[in-house]
Amino acid sequence: MLADPTRFRIVEALAGGERAVGDLVQAVDIDQSGVSRHLRILDEAGFVTMRPDGARRLYSLRPEPFQAIDEWVRSYRELWEGRLDRFDAALARRRGALQREGGK
Repeated sequence: MLADPTRFRIVEALAGGERAVGDLVQAVDIDQSGVSRHLRILDEAGFVTMRPDGARRLYSLRPEPFQAIDEWVRSYRELWEGRLDRFDAALARRRGALQREGGK
């Protein structure tokens, strides 16, 4: 969903808070129909919510999908941090062995 560069830019623009479609058109520099199409896709996927305000439609991000992404990334972060910690320890042992050999 967020791999599309235009949708990513829309999400980035909405990160600062609720925005009208016209504001998003200026922020992502594509025509209104393109922004509306991407907003529809983001809405159908549950990433944004729309609130009518007279003739305007105001969009904002929904936190739930981003929390799910954060949880998913956190599991991989923990996996890689553990691996990198073990790699760092192995390098330290190797450096220590090389220093002992060089000191002889």
